[in-house]
Amino acid sequence: MIYLDNAATSFPKAPGVAEAMADQVRRLGGNPGRASHGMAVGASRLLFDAREAVARLVGVGEAERLVFAKNATEALNAAILGLARPGDVVATSSLEHNAVMRPLRWLEARRGIEVLVFRCDESGDPDPSDLRAIAARRPDLAVFTMASNVSGAVLPVEELVAFFGMAGVPVCLDGSQLVGHRPLCADALGADFLCFPGHKGLLGPTGTGCLALGAGLGRMPEPLIRGGTGSASDSERQPEFLPDRYEAGTQNLAGAAGLLAAARFLDAAGLESVRSREAALTDRLVGGLSGLPGLRVYGPPAGRDRAGVVSVAAGGASLAEIAAELDRREVAVRMGLHCAPAAHRSIGSFAGGGTIRFSIGFFNTEADIDGAVSAMEAILAR
Repeated sequence: MIYLDNAATSFPKAPGVAEAMADQVRRLGGNPGRASHGMAVGASRLLFDAREAVARLVGVGEAERLVFAKNATEALNAAILGLARPGDVVATSSLEHNAVMRPLRWLEARRGIEVLVFRCDESGDPDPSDLRAIAARRPDLAVFTMASNVSGAVLPVEELVAFFGMAGVPVCLDGSQLVGHRPLCADALGADFLCFPGHKGLLGPTGTGCLALGAGLGRMPEPLIRGGTGSASDSERQPEFLPDRYEAGTQNLAGAAGLLAAARFLDAAGLESVRSREAALTDRLVGGLSGLPGLRVYGPPAGRDRAGVVSVAAGGASLAEIAAELDRREVAVRMGLHCAPAAHRSIGSFAGGGTIRFSIGFFNTEADIDGAVSAMEAILAR
């Protein structure tokens, strides 16, 4: 099987992930922070080590500012729902995943917030007139993706963070398609929140994700969930200190064990090496698909930065039939709207039902890319 659905979840996982998870289940049966016996202490140490490893990998200076979640969606909800107040104005981009848009639309309907969308082109460049109009409204929060899960377009994140930061607007970033795929320093980005999954670029297990809180954060979000933390048990109020403020309930310890193994693997491999490898494969894929007659390749032109995500459509050909044919040829892709209707409207693919999406991971090879292009060529020829 040629697996090119890494934007949904990476496969295979990093070496050692499965073994680490099995070892936790077999050997460390304790509940972290809930007792002083050996297995509970060992479980606490595992959680601590996982937090330290991921924080170091993504550039979070103090590991306690890295909050574990079950995925990027939960992390985004924690930031968005925890910050937005009735009547607030929230800015976002036209390339968003429903992990951002659905919480915002719910807040719009239930709490009366106003959602202002700045348009981005296929390269990820925001419309300057939209940004000026939004700045004039003095938004209370800005939340946007770092890279589109549909077109692979990479937004000018540093410029946008600086733009909103100059106006004192808190910024929340969705790093789902970039974290783990390239070197990033969360603290250097200057955003107030960075949300990302553990199961995509970080090559860890599903059911893992993180919310990184910025240094010197002004207003703290209200916790999404409250309950037992194993700390401050004499109080019936949620602890205010990090990370316990946002980590009520027993954590996903097996997931943390797998994420620790994955983080150590990526640290040894080097994220710059990951970036260069995936960039070369992405260029090869774009070049191969662009040469097929009748195929429209969406996203940034050659020479522009892009994530390892490539979407295509073939005129009026059925996306479902193409995806089924690719599956028969053992090429795994995703077709449709990719939980991102706003992004498809933005690039003009919504009316056609979306695109066929190829997404690259660290373990793909040149042979995978060439095999996928050859499969597409054969399908189009039919």
